[in-house]
Amino acid sequence: MDGSTLDLTIFLFAAFAGALVAGLSGFAFGLVAVSMWLYVLTPLQTATLIITFGLIVQSYSVWKIRTAFNWSKLWPFLVGAAIGVPVGVTILTWANPIHVRTGIGIFLVLYSLYALFRPLTKISVGGAAADAGVGFLNGILAGVTGLAGILVTIWCGLRGWPKDQQRAVFQPVAVAIFLMSALWLGVKGAISADTIRLFLFGLPFLLAGTWLGMKLYGRLDEAAFRKVVLVLVFLSGFVLIL
Repeated sequence: MDGSTLDLTIFLFAAFAGALVAGLSGFAFGLVAVSMWLYVLTPLQTATLIITFGLIVQSYSVWKIRTAFNWSKLWPFLVGAAIGVPVGVTILTWANPIHVRTGIGIFLVLYSLYALFRPLTKISVGGAAADAGVGFLNGILAGVTGLAGILVTIWCGLRGWPKDQQRAVFQPVAVAIFLMSALWLGVKGAISADTIRLFLFGLPFLLAGTWLGMKLYGRLDEAAFRKVVLVLVFLSGFVLIL
């Protein structure tokens, strides 16, 4: 970023908008922020700020819905994700990332369109083993694309859980993935002084957007929440394809 007023305005607006969407839906901060930040920030700054800001947004939201936690439902996803993240990072060392992201993007677009225009289906089979498998695949996807909780989000919806219970599962998973990524960035020395300054500038806007998004979330019923999630899944896939 060259320090101009326009660039700073774009940066701060993206932080606020991304936090608002994440506070409302429980995910998609990176989806909103990256669409604007890449015009004014370097790819490394963008990735670093998405991880650090995303960790704050998700942690705040998790704290607000902590009474809905059910550890018996949560732990299989966390275990699976912890194993899947390094697998996803390893895949990037030999696979063509453009082909991988395009294929995943097509899947997300097709799934979201199908889910939006069909009756709600609930999956009750599989238990903890199926949940751990989804967590594992979600970890791989996070390592390849940076989408920290997209598959767990989809799976929670297919389980037919209430919206508070869904967020009490897929948001802690996202927190764990962001935390692993943030620690990796710190060890690698990827966080520069300029990035720290941007972080401090954007933090108040991030917190304001998160607060407003959580307020709006309280006004959503189950059907509206499902539609918001599916639209954001569609946009996530569309961005990956592009």
